Amino acid sequence: MLDEDAFDALVADALDGVPAPLAALLDNVVVLVEDEPPPGEDDLLGLYVGTPLTERGSAYTFVPPDQVFVFRGPLLRMCADVEELTEEVAITVVHELAHHFGIEDEQLHEWGWG
Repeated sequence: MLDEDAFDALVADALDGVPAPLAALLDNVVVLVEDEPPPGEDDLLGLYVGTPLTERGSAYTFVPPDQVFVFRGPLLRMCADVEELTEEVAITVVHELAHHFGIEDEQLHEWGWG
C-alpha cells in the first residue's frame, strides 16, 4: 500500500496535527516507527514506553527520552486504503501521546479514542 517513506510521512503529518499548546508540553519524548510490534503482540498498533508527565518528580533528570512506537505492519494489514490508514495512524499517534500526558486507556475509550 505505502512504502516506508510515505508511511513515515503519515506519522509526521499526525504529529503536525497535534495542537500547538499540547505539542509545546511534550517533554523528553521521541516518536519512532517500527516494522512490527514485540513478539506475541501482533495486533498492537502503537506503544508508549516511559514515565508519564503526571508521574515525573524532581528526581526525573538525565533520563533517556520516553518512546512512542508506531507499528507499520499491523496498521498496513488492518487498513483497506490510504484514507483509512491516515486516520488510524493519527488515532494511534494521539493515543500513545496521551499516555505521555498520563491519560489511561479507559479515559481514551470514554472520549472515543479507542
